[in-house]
Amino acid sequence: MKYALLSVYDKSGITDFARVLIKSGYKIIATGGTYEQLKKAGIDVTPIEEVTGNPRDAFDGRMKTISFQIESGILYDRKNKSHVEQAEKLGVPQIDVVVCNFYPFEEKPSVETIDVGGPTMIRAAAKNYENVVVVVDSKDYEKVARAISSGKLTGELRRELAAKAFYHLSYYDSQIGTYFSKELFPPKLTIPLTKKEDLRYGENPHQVGALYLVPNTNSPLAKLEYLWGRRLSGTNTGDIFTGLETVRQFSDPAACVIKHLSPCGIATGKDARQALERALEADPVSAFGGVVVLNQAMDINAAKIIASFKYEREGNIDVVAVPQITKDALELLKKVRKSMGIYVFGNIPKDRSETLDIKWFSGVVLLQTHDDNAEEGFKNWQAVTKKKPSEKQLELMKFGFKAVKAVRSNAVIVIDKDVPITRGIGSGQTSRVGATKIALEQAGNYTRGGILVSDSYFPFDDSVRLASKYGISAILEQGGSVNDQASIDAANEARIPMVFSQRRAFRH
Repeated sequence: MKYALLSVYDKSGITDFARVLIKSGYKIIATGGTYEQLKKAGIDVTPIEEVTGNPRDAFDGRMKTISFQIESGILYDRKNKSHVEQAEKLGVPQIDVVVCNFYPFEEKPSVETIDVGGPTMIRAAAKNYENVVVVVDSKDYEKVARAISSGKLTGELRRELAAKAFYHLSYYDSQIGTYFSKELFPPKLTIPLTKKEDLRYGENPHQVGALYLVPNTNSPLAKLEYLWGRRLSGTNTGDIFTGLETVRQFSDPAACVIKHLSPCGIATGKDARQALERALEADPVSAFGGVVVLNQAMDINAAKIIASFKYEREGNIDVVAVPQITKDALELLKKVRKSMGIYVFGNIPKDRSETLDIKWFSGVVLLQTHDDNAEEGFKNWQAVTKKKPSEKQLELMKFGFKAVKAVRSNAVIVIDKDVPITRGIGSGQTSRVGATKIALEQAGNYTRGGILVSDSYFPFDDSVRLASKYGISAILEQGGSVNDQASIDAANEARIPMVFSQRRAFRH
């Protein structure tokens, strides 16, 4: 007699699957709630305690499946004559199908929600995949049912299901390890991930890609909902993330336009419309084909800014990602560009659910704490020149520091002298003065009275002297170089107030 052992928390589809198994000659063994559901559906099913001999409710049900009979019935090798003879002699059932999934630990993490018997059965079945079919996902019932009914249960499918089972175990156990661990960086670590969706492609059309989520994450990307236009690529996803990391820093309405993981325009305003108008104005040439992210809902007035960018400047936006969007704003954007991707992601949480920032370097993973709470560092700022910045300049510097944090290093930006908007962005350069040149040249006439912000220190006085030639009125840099005095002297000569943030803001 062939047996199928069914023990599932997620009971969707299990009744129909059990009927297929019975038609294919299997006798059903089931545990607790699974047994009750199948029995109620009129299915001939054996309660597991009849096989194990274990009292049904012993130790609050902790020993339902753990037994010599069950584990042996799953594990023994059907191709080994000695194993077969021992199984017959000992009355061990031949369990050829194991269907099992667990209580989702992430929903109620505690010692009492840790499953022991289920993982044991799954591990045994996956190890013996050449003889036993293991199913951990209800989405696979139809595929497995077809294979069993047609007698075409291939080795390839068995191995595929076994791999899925081991991933299922790893995902489950990694959450439990995190629950118990008090170490920020334990000596061994696994990171649980579930696939959210396949992407249109990765960074380039010839690269395939998919988006995965960490359990219980409150990242807005986890709630990203497609409304219209193009589906996400890996590049789009990275751009949206960069935009989110930028605008989440601001309590005022903020907008960011991103290209290739780097902002080309950042601004705040009295409302979403003004913030978006300023962000596009910051660099309309680079904004072409960019991604727009807001920290406020998009209404019809903000949507009209996208429309005017299209019709008056002939500028296309590839993707818009916002917390919410009004119906009239959505209908307008649909008409502006049919292929423009439109997404909503809900409110951006103030605090992150994850402690660590993860960067993957193909075989090596960097874990680090997030570079958050820029405001805490403001109290450590030090004016180092004879001329001190005005209150208005200091406020714009605070905006500028948050903005430069979002730009790829080496990063230097120019902020407007009156309003919180980037006028020039020099990003991803291998020299500080190179980034400074790009930011100043891009800012054009807005350098007169503008504010220069660097994500690190100036190793030489060349950037300060260059800034003075362009009419920069104030400078914010990290400080901490052995040549700090040279930069201070250059700023004093030009009568430019300079502040040391004493905090580096690299982003790579």
